[in-house]
Amino acid sequence: MSEALNPETPEAVLDDAADQADEEKPIKQRKNSLYPGVSDELAESMKSGWADTALHGLEPITQAAHTAARRAALSARFPGERLVVPAGNLKTRSNDTEYPFRASVEYAYLTGNLTEDGVLVLEPAADGHRATIYLLPRSDRENGEFWLSGQGELWVGRRHSLSEAEQLYGIPASDVRELTAKLREATGPVRVVRGYDAGVESALTDKVTAERDAELRVFLSETRLVKDEFETGELQKAVDSTVRGFEDVVRVLDRAEATSERYIEGTFFLRARVEGNDIGYGSICAAGPHACTLHWVRNDGPVRSGELLLLDAGVETHTLYTADVTRTLPINGTYTEIQKKIYDAVYEAQEAGIAAVRPGAKYRDFHDASQRVLAEKIVEWGLVEGPVERVLELGLQRRWTLHGTGHMLGLDVHDCATARTETYVDGTLEPGMCLTVEPGLYFQADDLTVPQEYRGIGVRIEDDILVTEDGNRNLSAGLPRRSDEVEAWMAALKG
Repeated sequence: MSEALNPETPEAVLDDAADQADEEKPIKQRKNSLYPGVSDELAESMKSGWADTALHGLEPITQAAHTAARRAALSARFPGERLVVPAGNLKTRSNDTEYPFRASVEYAYLTGNLTEDGVLVLEPAADGHRATIYLLPRSDRENGEFWLSGQGELWVGRRHSLSEAEQLYGIPASDVRELTAKLREATGPVRVVRGYDAGVESALTDKVTAERDAELRVFLSETRLVKDEFETGELQKAVDSTVRGFEDVVRVLDRAEATSERYIEGTFFLRARVEGNDIGYGSICAAGPHACTLHWVRNDGPVRSGELLLLDAGVETHTLYTADVTRTLPINGTYTEIQKKIYDAVYEAQEAGIAAVRPGAKYRDFHDASQRVLAEKIVEWGLVEGPVERVLELGLQRRWTLHGTGHMLGLDVHDCATARTETYVDGTLEPGMCLTVEPGLYFQADDLTVPQEYRGIGVRIEDDILVTEDGNRNLSAGLPRRSDEVEAWMAALKG
């Protein structure tokens, strides 16, 4: 990684910076830069001799009509109130390096813009609201920001100009460095999505309440429960790439055996970065007894023939929609008798859960259907005393099932998380909702209540299910689920 200049800022730069809004931070300096300063001649040279790279006639982003409709629904819900939705800021990883930026889901959902420091503001108007997207403009060539700042154009790449942003997102754009001063002067009721931009929140500290802000966030969470056509298309893209990522992993299992779970993690990550923005969450590449740890993301263990690999992973698209799929695979391509027995029980539970997903059903129905099958199995196997109704009433199956059977899916892997319980967990399924169905059985290596042959085996099968008008569609049906089909699929991929 190149060393950023960040030299002592020359007088001309300081003079220009003083004329800008007080919210704009001065160009950051690095203590041990190899260049202690900038000559007047170099500063003047860097101001000129550059071709005009302005972009004209840009087409709106694909989801522009959808984001406009979402803003209209938000406006109708909170008439007469100023609404502020930040994208968030870069977060420091260490010293002067940052984590890759990911915009807040609320901001991405309402604008389609994914750049740091952006803020959407809806100002109340006679006919609803007037939307403005506040962004950093292209880095300044007059004050040297474009080459002197570590976030300048020559260091991290070109930003869109404000006029280009207006063409892309269909929203009037303004310089975000002027926003906090405007917010401090704002009057009337204001709501802000908290937790993403400390500067914006500070400017509004005497104008907002926690209760009003929570209502805003809840609304934006609940409105995402039902996906529009664009969103379902993006989810299918995410799943399709994820299917290819699983195929990639199966093809290299022999190399993973020679190294570790990290080889599996890296293999899937390559697919995610080639076809999408990133992985949607930390990949769970759990081999052997690690499969019994629900969120095993260390991925530093051995991969051994004869054991199972629980792979829980999802590609995130360039628009930030993520898949969430799990398969439990025999590393050598063939399930042992006990592995198949447990796997087939989980498959049967998943089948029951998926069958319960349909419009008008209660959200809890698919969970209850899956859990009943798992409870029946552990009673049948003599692991717990029946009857099944007693097991379910007391939740005794949870020793080996542990987690719920699914969750909403979208811009977040656990989407719509701040929705009210009555509209989510206690709600009713509608066409356009997308959720996971993912029952599992996990027999810990140190569990003395089960026979030795069960210990260290963990199985989860997870698919992404879209509620349709007449039932459901399995978006991840491209990956086999039945044990014999999994074995045949792996054999074909290994060739």
